[in-house]
Amino acid sequence: MIKNLAPLIVTLAIQALVSMASLTIPVIAPEAAAATGHPASLAGVFIGIVYAGAMTSSLVSGDLIERFGPIRVSQVCLLLCAAGLGMTVLGGLWQIALGALLLGFGYGPVTPASSYILIRTTPPHRMGLTFSLKQTGVPLGGAMAGILVPMAVAVSHWEVAVLMVAGMCLLMAVLSEPLRGALDAGRNGHARMAGIAGVLSPLRLIFAHPALRDIALCSFFFASVQLCLTTYLVLWLTQSYGLDLLAAGLMMAFAQGGGVAGRLLWGWLADRFVAPRIMLASLGVTIGICALLFALIGPGWPLLVVGLVALTAGATAIGWNGVYLAEVARLAPPGQAGKVTGGTLFFTYFGVVTGPPCFAAILTASGGFSASFLAIGIVILAVGAFLGLTRPRMAEL
Repeated sequence: MIKNLAPLIVTLAIQALVSMASLTIPVIAPEAAAATGHPASLAGVFIGIVYAGAMTSSLVSGDLIERFGPIRVSQVCLLLCAAGLGMTVLGGLWQIALGALLLGFGYGPVTPASSYILIRTTPPHRMGLTFSLKQTGVPLGGAMAGILVPMAVAVSHWEVAVLMVAGMCLLMAVLSEPLRGALDAGRNGHARMAGIAGVLSPLRLIFAHPALRDIALCSFFFASVQLCLTTYLVLWLTQSYGLDLLAAGLMMAFAQGGGVAGRLLWGWLADRFVAPRIMLASLGVTIGICALLFALIGPGWPLLVVGLVALTAGATAIGWNGVYLAEVARLAPPGQAGKVTGGTLFFTYFGVVTGPPCFAAILTASGGFSASFLAIGIVILAVGAFLGLTRPRMAEL
Protein backbone atom coordinates (compact mmCIF):
# COMPACT_ATOMS: atom_id res chain seq x y z
CA MET A 1 0.00 0.00 0.00
CA ILE A 2 2.72 2.45 1.02
CA LYS A 3 4.75 1.56 -2.05
CA ASN A 4 1.96 2.12 -4.56
CA LEU A 5 -0.78 4.43 -3.31
CA ALA A 6 0.29 6.25 -0.16
CA PRO A 7 3.07 8.28 -1.86
CA LEU A 8 0.59 9.71 -4.35
CA ILE A 9 -2.05 10.45 -1.70
CA VAL A 10 0.29 12.23 0.69
CA THR A 11 2.03 14.28 -2.01
CA LEU A 12 -1.34 15.24 -3.48
CA ALA A 13 -2.67 16.38 -0.10
CA ILE A 14 0.42 18.42 0.75
CA GLN A 15 0.44 20.03 -2.70
CA ALA A 16 -3.23 20.98 -2.35
CA LEU A 17 -2.73 22.65 1.02
CA VAL A 18 0.33 24.71 0.11
CA SER A 19 -1.51 25.80 -3.04
CA MET A 20 -4.56 26.78 -1.00
CA ALA A 21 -2.33 28.68 1.42
CA SER A 22 -0.61 30.65 -1.34
CA LEU A 23 -3.92 31.70 -2.94
CA THR A 24 -5.86 32.53 0.21
CA ILE A 25 -4.80 36.19 0.36
CA PRO A 26 -5.47 36.90 -3.36
CA VAL A 27 -8.94 35.35 -3.01
CA ILE A 28 -9.87 37.60 -0.08
CA ALA A 29 -8.05 40.64 -1.50
CA PRO A 30 -11.26 42.74 -1.85
CA GLU A 31 -12.27 42.09 1.78
CA ALA A 32 -8.77 42.45 3.20
CA ALA A 33 -8.22 45.66 1.24
CA ALA A 34 -11.38 47.20 2.66
CA ALA A 35 -10.33 46.28 6.20
CA THR A 36 -6.66 47.28 6.00
CA GLY A 37 -6.80 50.18 3.56
CA HIS A 38 -4.23 48.61 1.25
CA PRO A 39 -5.03 48.52 -2.51
CA ALA A 40 -6.46 45.20 -3.68
CA SER A 41 -4.18 45.36 -6.74
CA LEU A 42 -1.25 44.60 -4.40
CA ALA A 43 -2.38 40.97 -4.61
CA GLY A 44 -0.05 40.66 -7.60
CA VAL A 45 2.88 41.99 -5.57
CA PHE A 46 1.99 39.56 -2.76
CA ILE A 47 2.13 36.62 -5.17
CA GLY A 48 5.41 37.95 -6.57
CA ILE A 49 6.95 37.89 -3.09
CA VAL A 50 5.59 34.39 -2.44
CA TYR A 51 7.31 33.05 -5.50
CA ALA A 52 10.50 35.00 -4.90
CA GLY A 53 10.76 32.93 -1.74
CA ALA A 54 9.80 29.78 -3.65
CA MET A 55 12.41 30.51 -6.31
CA THR A 56 15.13 30.68 -3.67
CA SER A 57 14.06 27.64 -1.66
CA SER A 58 13.61 25.46 -4.77
CA LEU A 59 17.32 25.73 -5.57
CA VAL A 60 18.35 24.30 -2.20
CA SER A 61 15.55 21.76 -2.09
CA GLY A 62 17.64 18.94 -3.58
CA ASP A 63 20.20 19.06 -0.76
CA LEU A 64 17.50 19.45 1.88
CA ILE A 65 15.61 16.42 0.57
CA GLU A 66 18.76 14.29 0.45
CA ARG A 67 19.66 15.10 4.05
CA PHE A 68 16.30 15.25 5.80
CA GLY A 69 14.01 13.25 3.51
CA PRO A 70 11.11 14.41 1.32
CA ILE A 71 8.40 14.00 3.97
CA ARG A 72 10.29 15.89 6.67
CA VAL A 73 11.01 18.69 4.19
CA SER A 74 7.32 18.76 3.23
CA GLN A 75 6.29 18.96 6.89
CA VAL A 76 8.55 21.96 7.45
CA CYS A 77 7.05 23.53 4.32
CA LEU A 78 3.55 23.18 5.78
CA LEU A 79 4.72 24.80 9.03
CA LEU A 80 6.24 27.69 7.10
CA CYS A 81 2.99 28.20 5.18
CA ALA A 82 1.02 28.26 8.43
CA ALA A 83 3.45 30.79 9.91
CA GLY A 84 3.24 32.95 6.79
CA LEU A 85 -0.55 33.05 6.90
CA GLY A 86 -0.38 33.91 10.59
CA MET A 87 1.80 36.92 9.79
CA THR A 88 -0.62 38.29 7.20
CA VAL A 89 -3.50 38.66 9.65
CA LEU A 90 -1.48 41.29 11.54
CA GLY A 91 -2.37 43.61 8.65
CA GLY A 92 0.72 45.78 8.29
CA LEU A 93 2.43 45.99 4.90
CA TRP A 94 5.77 44.68 6.16
CA GLN A 95 4.03 41.89 8.08
CA ILE A 96 2.06 40.87 5.00
CA ALA A 97 5.27 40.95 2.94
CA LEU A 98 7.09 38.78 5.50
CA GLY A 99 4.14 36.40 5.52
CA ALA A 100 4.31 36.15 1.74
CA LEU A 101 8.03 35.37 1.92
CA LEU A 102 7.46 32.60 4.48
CA LEU A 103 4.72 31.16 2.26
CA GLY A 104 7.21 31.12 -0.60
CA PHE A 105 9.88 29.38 1.45
CA GLY A 106 7.28 26.75 2.23
CA TYR A 107 6.00 26.45 -1.34
CA GLY A 108 9.31 26.00 -3.15
CA PRO A 109 10.55 22.56 -1.98
CA VAL A 110 7.17 20.79 -2.06
CA THR A 111 7.20 19.88 -5.76
CA PRO A 112 10.85 18.67 -5.82
CA ALA A 113 10.11 16.58 -2.70
CA SER A 114 7.09 14.96 -4.36
CA SER A 115 9.07 14.35 -7.57
CA TYR A 116 11.76 12.62 -5.49
CA ILE A 117 9.10 10.32 -4.05
CA LEU A 118 7.13 9.63 -7.23
CA ILE A 119 10.10 9.01 -9.55
CA ARG A 120 11.02 6.10 -7.24
CA THR A 121 7.51 4.64 -7.02
CA THR A 122 5.98 5.23 -10.49
CA PRO A 123 6.31 2.91 -13.53
CA PRO A 124 7.75 4.77 -16.56
CA HIS A 125 4.62 4.26 -18.68
CA ARG A 126 2.48 6.02 -16.04
CA MET A 127 4.74 8.99 -15.39
CA GLY A 128 2.63 11.61 -17.17
CA LEU A 129 -0.66 10.56 -15.57
CA THR A 130 0.80 10.09 -12.07
CA PHE A 131 2.60 13.40 -12.02
CA SER A 132 -0.46 15.11 -13.47
CA LEU A 133 -2.64 13.49 -10.81
CA LYS A 134 -0.32 14.72 -8.08
CA GLN A 135 -0.24 18.19 -9.64
CA THR A 136 -4.03 18.35 -9.51
CA GLY A 137 -3.27 19.35 -5.95
CA VAL A 138 -2.50 22.86 -7.22
CA PRO A 139 -5.92 23.57 -8.81
CA LEU A 140 -7.61 21.51 -6.10
CA GLY A 141 -6.04 23.82 -3.53
CA GLY A 142 -7.11 26.79 -5.60
CA ALA A 143 -10.67 25.46 -5.76
CA MET A 144 -10.66 24.97 -2.00
CA ALA A 145 -9.48 28.54 -1.59
CA GLY A 146 -12.16 29.78 -3.99
CA ILE A 147 -14.98 27.98 -2.17
CA LEU A 148 -14.03 27.63 1.50
CA VAL A 149 -12.29 30.95 2.09
CA PRO A 150 -15.14 33.22 0.84
CA MET A 151 -17.60 31.06 2.82
CA ALA A 152 -15.52 31.57 5.98
CA VAL A 153 -15.38 35.31 5.28
CA ALA A 154 -19.17 35.39 4.84
CA VAL A 155 -19.84 33.84 8.27
CA SER A 156 -16.96 35.50 10.13
CA HIS A 157 -14.00 37.75 9.21
CA TRP A 158 -11.17 37.54 6.71
CA GLU A 159 -8.64 36.96 9.52
CA VAL A 160 -10.57 33.89 10.68
CA ALA A 161 -10.57 32.51 7.14
CA VAL A 162 -6.79 32.92 6.91
CA LEU A 163 -6.20 31.23 10.28
CA MET A 164 -8.50 28.38 9.23
CA VAL A 165 -6.20 27.60 6.31
CA ALA A 166 -3.14 27.88 8.57
CA GLY A 167 -4.72 25.31 10.89
CA MET A 168 -5.31 22.93 7.97
CA CYS A 169 -1.60 23.13 7.08
CA LEU A 170 -0.61 22.32 10.65
CA LEU A 171 -3.00 19.36 10.72
CA MET A 172 -1.53 17.92 7.51
CA ALA A 173 1.98 18.18 8.91
CA VAL A 174 0.86 15.97 11.80
CA LEU A 175 -1.09 13.52 9.63
CA SER A 176 1.90 12.87 7.35
CA GLU A 177 4.18 11.80 10.23
CA PRO A 178 3.25 8.06 10.20
CA LEU A 179 4.48 7.78 6.58
CA ARG A 180 7.82 9.43 7.24
CA GLY A 181 9.65 6.22 8.21
CA ALA A 182 8.89 4.52 4.89
CA LEU A 183 9.13 7.47 2.53
CA ASP A 184 12.22 9.08 4.10
CA ALA A 185 14.10 5.80 4.33
CA GLY A 186 16.54 6.76 1.56
CA ARG A 187 17.74 10.00 3.16
CA ASN A 188 21.39 10.57 3.99
CA GLY A 189 21.52 12.25 7.39
CA HIS A 190 25.23 12.98 6.95
CA ALA A 191 24.88 14.75 3.60
CA ARG A 192 26.46 18.18 3.61
CA MET A 193 24.65 21.26 2.40
CA ALA A 194 26.21 22.70 -0.75
CA GLY A 195 27.79 26.13 -0.95
CA ILE A 196 26.98 28.73 -3.59
CA ALA A 197 28.55 26.65 -6.36
CA GLY A 198 26.52 23.62 -5.31
CA VAL A 199 23.31 25.61 -5.16
CA LEU A 200 23.85 26.74 -8.75
CA SER A 201 24.69 23.22 -10.01
CA PRO A 202 21.05 22.44 -10.97
CA LEU A 203 21.07 25.45 -13.29
CA ARG A 204 24.31 24.32 -14.95
CA LEU A 205 22.84 20.84 -15.41
CA ILE A 206 19.75 22.26 -17.09
CA PHE A 207 21.66 24.51 -19.49
CA ALA A 208 23.84 21.54 -20.48
CA HIS A 209 20.74 19.75 -21.87
CA PRO A 210 18.90 21.71 -24.59
CA ALA A 211 15.58 19.90 -24.14
CA LEU A 212 15.56 20.63 -20.43
CA ARG A 213 16.68 24.20 -21.06
CA ASP A 214 13.90 24.87 -23.58
CA ILE A 215 11.02 23.69 -21.44
CA ALA A 216 12.50 25.26 -18.29
CA LEU A 217 12.70 28.67 -19.97
CA CYS A 218 9.22 28.30 -21.45
CA SER A 219 7.85 27.39 -18.03
CA PHE A 220 8.74 30.96 -17.01
CA PHE A 221 5.99 32.23 -19.33
CA PHE A 222 3.49 29.46 -18.63
CA ALA A 223 3.74 30.03 -14.89
CA SER A 224 3.53 33.78 -15.29
CA VAL A 225 0.23 33.52 -17.16
CA GLN A 226 -1.11 30.87 -14.76
CA LEU A 227 -0.55 33.04 -11.70
CA CYS A 228 -1.85 36.17 -13.43
CA LEU A 229 -5.07 34.26 -14.01
CA THR A 230 -5.40 32.80 -10.52
CA THR A 231 -4.34 36.03 -8.82
CA TYR A 232 -6.60 38.40 -10.73
CA LEU A 233 -9.58 36.30 -11.78
CA VAL A 234 -11.66 37.12 -8.68
CA LEU A 235 -10.66 40.78 -8.80
CA TRP A 236 -11.51 41.00 -12.52
CA LEU A 237 -14.87 39.31 -12.00
CA THR A 238 -15.82 41.63 -9.12
CA GLN A 239 -14.46 44.93 -10.44
CA SER A 240 -14.94 44.60 -14.20
CA TYR A 241 -17.64 42.01 -14.72
CA GLY A 242 -19.73 42.90 -11.66
CA LEU A 243 -20.04 39.64 -9.71
CA ASP A 244 -20.12 39.59 -5.92
CA LEU A 245 -17.27 37.96 -4.00
CA LEU A 246 -19.01 34.64 -3.36
CA ALA A 247 -20.04 34.22 -7.01
CA ALA A 248 -16.55 35.23 -8.19
CA GLY A 249 -15.01 32.72 -5.78
CA LEU A 250 -17.24 29.99 -7.20
CA MET A 251 -16.17 30.98 -10.72
CA MET A 252 -12.55 30.67 -9.66
CA ALA A 253 -13.32 27.24 -8.21
CA PHE A 254 -14.91 26.36 -11.57
CA ALA A 255 -11.71 27.37 -13.38
CA GLN A 256 -9.61 25.44 -10.90
CA GLY A 257 -11.84 22.42 -11.44
CA GLY A 258 -11.04 22.72 -15.14
CA GLY A 259 -7.38 22.65 -14.14
CA VAL A 260 -7.88 19.39 -12.26
CA ALA A 261 -9.58 17.75 -15.24
CA GLY A 262 -7.04 19.23 -17.64
CA ARG A 263 -4.04 17.94 -15.74
CA LEU A 264 -5.40 14.42 -15.80
CA LEU A 265 -6.42 14.54 -19.45
CA TRP A 266 -3.21 16.12 -20.73
CA GLY A 267 -1.09 13.70 -18.68
CA TRP A 268 -2.95 10.71 -20.09
CA LEU A 269 -2.67 12.01 -23.65
CA ALA A 270 1.06 12.76 -23.22
CA ASP A 271 1.65 9.19 -21.99
CA ARG A 272 -0.12 7.59 -24.93
CA PHE A 273 -0.70 9.74 -27.99
CA VAL A 274 0.99 13.16 -28.03
CA ALA A 275 4.66 14.01 -27.47
CA PRO A 276 4.91 16.04 -24.25
CA ARG A 277 6.56 18.98 -25.99
CA ILE A 278 3.80 19.16 -28.60
CA MET A 279 1.21 18.89 -25.85
CA LEU A 280 2.80 21.87 -24.09
CA ALA A 281 2.86 23.81 -27.37
CA SER A 282 -0.85 23.16 -27.95
CA LEU A 283 -1.69 24.23 -24.42
CA GLY A 284 0.31 27.43 -24.87
CA VAL A 285 -1.66 28.40 -27.96
CA THR A 286 -4.98 27.69 -26.24
CA ILE A 287 -3.95 29.70 -23.17
CA GLY A 288 -3.12 32.63 -25.44
CA ILE A 289 -6.53 32.51 -27.11
CA CYS A 290 -8.27 32.47 -23.71
CA ALA A 291 -6.25 35.49 -22.55
CA LEU A 292 -7.25 37.41 -25.66
CA LEU A 293 -10.90 36.54 -25.00
CA PHE A 294 -10.58 37.84 -21.42
CA ALA A 295 -9.31 41.09 -22.93
CA LEU A 296 -12.50 41.37 -24.99
CA ILE A 297 -15.09 40.29 -22.40
CA GLY A 298 -17.18 43.05 -20.84
CA PRO A 299 -20.14 43.28 -18.41
CA GLY A 300 -22.66 42.61 -21.19
CA TRP A 301 -21.27 39.17 -22.04
CA PRO A 302 -23.42 36.16 -20.96
CA LEU A 303 -22.25 34.52 -17.75
CA LEU A 304 -22.28 31.13 -19.51
CA VAL A 305 -19.73 32.34 -22.06
CA VAL A 306 -17.54 33.79 -19.32
CA GLY A 307 -17.76 30.49 -17.48
CA LEU A 308 -16.74 28.49 -20.55
CA VAL A 309 -13.73 30.73 -21.17
CA ALA A 310 -12.77 30.46 -17.50
CA LEU A 311 -13.13 26.67 -17.66
CA THR A 312 -10.94 26.43 -20.77
CA ALA A 313 -8.38 28.81 -19.31
CA GLY A 314 -8.30 26.75 -16.13
CA ALA A 315 -7.92 23.46 -18.01
CA THR A 316 -4.93 24.82 -19.95
CA ALA A 317 -3.26 27.61 -17.97
CA ILE A 318 -3.57 25.59 -14.75
CA GLY A 319 -3.41 22.15 -16.39
CA TRP A 320 0.05 22.15 -18.04
CA ASN A 321 2.22 21.44 -14.99
CA GLY A 322 1.85 17.68 -14.73
CA VAL A 323 3.01 17.09 -18.31
CA TYR A 324 5.88 19.51 -17.73
CA LEU A 325 7.10 17.96 -14.47
CA ALA A 326 6.84 14.40 -15.80
CA GLU A 327 8.93 15.41 -18.79
CA VAL A 328 11.51 17.08 -16.55
CA ALA A 329 11.74 13.92 -14.42
CA ARG A 330 12.03 11.74 -17.52
CA LEU A 331 14.83 13.88 -19.00
CA ALA A 332 16.75 14.17 -15.71
CA PRO A 333 19.90 12.06 -15.25
CA PRO A 334 19.36 8.99 -13.04
CA GLY A 335 19.02 9.91 -9.38
CA GLN A 336 18.84 13.64 -10.15
CA ALA A 337 15.07 14.13 -10.50
CA GLY A 338 14.73 16.16 -7.29
CA LYS A 339 17.70 18.40 -8.07
CA VAL A 340 16.72 18.95 -11.72
CA THR A 341 13.09 19.62 -10.79
CA GLY A 342 14.23 22.20 -8.25
CA GLY A 343 16.43 23.83 -10.88
CA THR A 344 13.69 24.04 -13.50
CA LEU A 345 11.29 25.42 -10.91
CA PHE A 346 13.70 28.30 -10.39
CA PHE A 347 12.65 29.51 -13.86
CA THR A 348 9.01 28.57 -13.26
CA TYR A 349 8.82 30.55 -10.05
CA PHE A 350 10.75 33.44 -11.57
CA GLY A 351 7.90 33.72 -14.06
CA VAL A 352 5.48 33.97 -11.18
CA VAL A 353 7.64 36.57 -9.44
CA THR A 354 7.66 38.84 -12.48
CA GLY A 355 4.31 38.03 -14.15
CA PRO A 356 1.68 39.25 -11.66
CA PRO A 357 3.58 42.47 -10.79
CA CYS A 358 3.93 43.23 -14.52
CA PHE A 359 0.23 42.52 -14.94
CA ALA A 360 -0.45 44.89 -12.05
CA ALA A 361 1.76 47.58 -13.61
CA ILE A 362 -0.08 47.38 -16.95
CA LEU A 363 -3.40 47.35 -15.09
CA THR A 364 -2.47 50.50 -13.17
CA ALA A 365 -1.11 52.29 -16.22
CA SER A 366 -4.06 51.44 -18.49
CA GLY A 367 -6.83 51.67 -15.91
CA GLY A 368 -8.41 48.40 -17.03
CA PHE A 369 -7.78 44.68 -17.42
CA SER A 370 -7.95 44.49 -21.23
CA ALA A 371 -4.39 45.67 -21.89
CA SER A 372 -2.97 43.26 -19.31
CA PHE A 373 -4.78 40.24 -20.74
CA LEU A 374 -3.83 41.29 -24.27
CA ALA A 375 -0.14 41.45 -23.34
CA ILE A 376 0.02 38.01 -21.73
CA GLY A 377 -2.06 36.51 -24.55
CA ILE A 378 0.37 37.63 -27.24
CA VAL A 379 3.41 36.44 -25.27
CA ILE A 380 2.08 32.97 -24.51
CA LEU A 381 0.97 32.48 -28.12
CA ALA A 382 4.58 33.12 -29.18
CA VAL A 383 5.88 30.65 -26.58
CA GLY A 384 3.50 27.94 -27.76
CA ALA A 385 4.62 28.51 -31.34
CA PHE A 386 8.28 28.20 -30.30
CA LEU A 387 7.71 24.87 -28.59
CA GLY A 388 5.81 23.52 -31.58
CA LEU A 389 8.31 24.69 -34.19
CA THR A 390 11.47 23.46 -32.43
CA ARG A 391 10.63 19.79 -31.97
CA PRO A 392 14.05 18.45 -33.19
CA ARG A 393 15.67 19.93 -30.09
CA MET A 394 14.12 17.09 -28.12
CA ALA A 395 16.83 14.81 -29.51
CA GLU A 396 19.74 16.98 -28.37
CA LEU A 397 20.25 15.24 -25.03
